[in-house]
Amino acid sequence: MEQILSVSQMRKSDAAAIQSGTSGITLMKRAGDAIFQAADWKDPVAIVCGSGNNAGDGYVLAGLLADAGHQVTVFMISDRCSADGKYYLDQLLVRKVELVKIICPDLTGYAMIVDCIFGTGFHGTPEGAERDAILEINRCHDLGAFVLSVDINSGLNGDNGLGETVVRSDLTVSVGFFQPGHFLNSASDVMKQRVNCPIGIEPLGEEWYVPSPADYAAAFPERAHDTNKGRFGYVALIGGSVRYSGAAKLANLSAVPVCDAAGRAGAGVVKLAVPGSIGFAVMPYLLESTLFPLSEDEEHQFVFREDEIRELTANTRTVTVGMGFTGGDEVEKLIRFLLKHLPKEKTLIVDAEGLNTIAGFPDLREVLSEASPKVVLTPHLMEFSRLTGLTIPEIRKDPVGLVKHFSGIWNCTVLLKGPVTLVSDGAKVYFVDAGVPGMATAGSGDVLSGVLGAMLAGEGETAFLTAAGAYLAGKAGEIAQKKLGDISMMAGDTVAELSEAIRLIRASV
Repeated sequence: MEQILSVSQMRKSDAAAIQSGTSGITLMKRAGDAIFQAADWKDPVAIVCGSGNNAGDGYVLAGLLADAGHQVTVFMISDRCSADGKYYLDQLLVRKVELVKIICPDLTGYAMIVDCIFGTGFHGTPEGAERDAILEINRCHDLGAFVLSVDINSGLNGDNGLGETVVRSDLTVSVGFFQPGHFLNSASDVMKQRVNCPIGIEPLGEEWYVPSPADYAAAFPERAHDTNKGRFGYVALIGGSVRYSGAAKLANLSAVPVCDAAGRAGAGVVKLAVPGSIGFAVMPYLLESTLFPLSEDEEHQFVFREDEIRELTANTRTVTVGMGFTGGDEVEKLIRFLLKHLPKEKTLIVDAEGLNTIAGFPDLREVLSEASPKVVLTPHLMEFSRLTGLTIPEIRKDPVGLVKHFSGIWNCTVLLKGPVTLVSDGAKVYFVDAGVPGMATAGSGDVLSGVLGAMLAGEGETAFLTAAGAYLAGKAGEIAQKKLGDISMMAGDTVAELSEAIRLIRASV
């Protein structure tokens, strides 16, 4: 499980390594060696260097390439240089590596371009020579040059992955530890591939992790022959309405073969609870699941009845609520009841209209912090904005800190959907690096709710199982997109690939 450090945490870890006896020159040499080993080099190579330690990594790399017989040119777009970087720059002068001091380089004709302009500490908007160099790198990238960014793509904020003028890379080589900016917001749109190269620095940071497929495999153990469906959990999915009947169906079933997402993710028994008037709409799809009709009024709106909900949830391990519901006082009564009366050993997953409902609670913090069951909230950015009262731009600037903060004060697990899904229980933060653009379609969140219902019926840490569920859905989506493309894909296609995704996750060990 790889640890992620914020920019400030990485800086402190680097300083601690130097203070303990490893010089900055040694660390820079290790970084250059790691970058050299990370790529298949083709001539000619251009290395574009700025003014900081990121440029120093480029100087080390240039020396290694020259020693290996490669044709390399270093373009220096700044007269400034860090002390450690100057040490390796002076070595290039002795080696007679081609150095070109120029504000706006012409990189036409280079097979590979190495971006060493800014490191992870950059924030703001590139200007002047740095901006021109970034645009030139991108121009050549569009013409077919292979671009490698050292540490992080220049112009990208290392803490949040935001940036306006940013290098687009084929490979980004992180040194030491990944930062949040390697994953969040625009990161996946400017990095085709990213790898991290450890250089012997001990991490001084919080518990932020990117689990590997092998880590997630622990959430999908082999099942014994001497077992029964009860061991794998009864899951209740509560949602649906006349207006949004499809949402409840997607959370509960796949198109071909007809089966539900919770079942495909491993639930022993799935009970789908919907308003009675849409029961006939979903009944043909429930070959393995159980239908539980809910009371409604003359306008076919859900009506809360305590006896029904007690019966529905009596033998379940997880209850998922909100998909396709239409809001109102009755939904509020339902959610308040579940938060107060579900036993502590059970898990309540709140999604979609359930999130919009609790966002309107004037006593939200009190209700969540005093909840009886374990609670998992699954908002996208807009829903998280409603829950927190923050704007979406404010959330984008610090999604990791905010998810960790609110899950802590609410005493629950928060799953924030995005290009990379964040999961936190107030202590740990998991970065779920899975998913594709094709999943940006109606019903994908509902499918995730069904998957989470099954995952959280198992045994283990709630936050990790939540992350594993998000990873499973994301990998299934990746498989579906490879078959169908990002335009034609629908949410049910993700469900259809859950079994293959589980097989691949297990095979990663």
